[in-house]
Amino acid sequence: MLQIGNHSFEWGKRTYIMGIINCTPDSFSGDGLMAAQDVIEAAVAQAHRFVAEGADILDIGGESTRPGSQPVGAEEELARVVPVIERIAQELDTVISIDTYKAGVGRGALDAGAHLLNDVWAGRMDVEMLPLAAERNVPIVLMHNRSRPKDVAQESILGGRYVGVQYDDLIKDIRMELMERVAAAQAVGIPLAHILLDPGVGFGKTVPQNLELLHRLDEIRVLGCPLLLGASRKSFIGYTLDLPPDHRVEGTAATVAVGITRGADMVRVHDVMAMARVAKMTDAIVRRYKEIP
Repeated sequence: MLQIGNHSFEWGKRTYIMGIINCTPDSFSGDGLMAAQDVIEAAVAQAHRFVAEGADILDIGGESTRPGSQPVGAEEELARVVPVIERIAQELDTVISIDTYKAGVGRGALDAGAHLLNDVWAGRMDVEMLPLAAERNVPIVLMHNRSRPKDVAQESILGGRYVGVQYDDLIKDIRMELMERVAAAQAVGIPLAHILLDPGVGFGKTVPQNLELLHRLDEIRVLGCPLLLGASRKSFIGYTLDLPPDHRVEGTAATVAVGITRGADMVRVHDVMAMARVAKMTDAIVRRYKEIP
């Protein structure tokens, strides 16, 4: 069990839902809020809706990580996320995650009321990120990532995807690289109980590799840390179904259901209401969820 803020997470009891709030103009999924007339109000309204729909964690991001996206400076990223986090922390009793690989942004977000660091580079992009998690005694998500701009192919409707990415052994390589990041986190004082792992679906992996990773997710689960799956609306779904991001809810539902059967403890999603229902139904089948009469 992990205590985050006022909330307890009992791994294995049920699947937890992380709702995505993108305070960006260029989210791959088309749900970035920067185009809204009042970004803060739009984000806070989305937060209220997500919690009502079943989100256990709200993941706030101020920089797109889609294939081919442009980096954002720390000051701009902080300006996007801090006011949103402050308002959500004031108005909702929920767990708030900051989606960033910059320690300075992570620190500012924690000061504003966030409880959890979600780092798509697992501390490899900013050497201060792991020490920050240790210093502040907060959980951190460590994600596997082999993204390189040169491997990205873009299509106007389906978006960016990775091509030509080579692994010696896909699952073994991912598992070993995640284990190395776990060791690095523990070396700076992060307790194992504070580490969640994300296998990095969509990050430096081709469409077939993403499909294989989902199918074999249970082989990542054996590392012993809770597993976060983030496949929502991603391009491998779009290329598989030939659909743009706003038509990928059914494909996402399939990834959530299969991911849970393979041991995912939490799913990071855009469509909270639909995926909370998918998770609850899947839990009823595979976990015999005890709250169902």
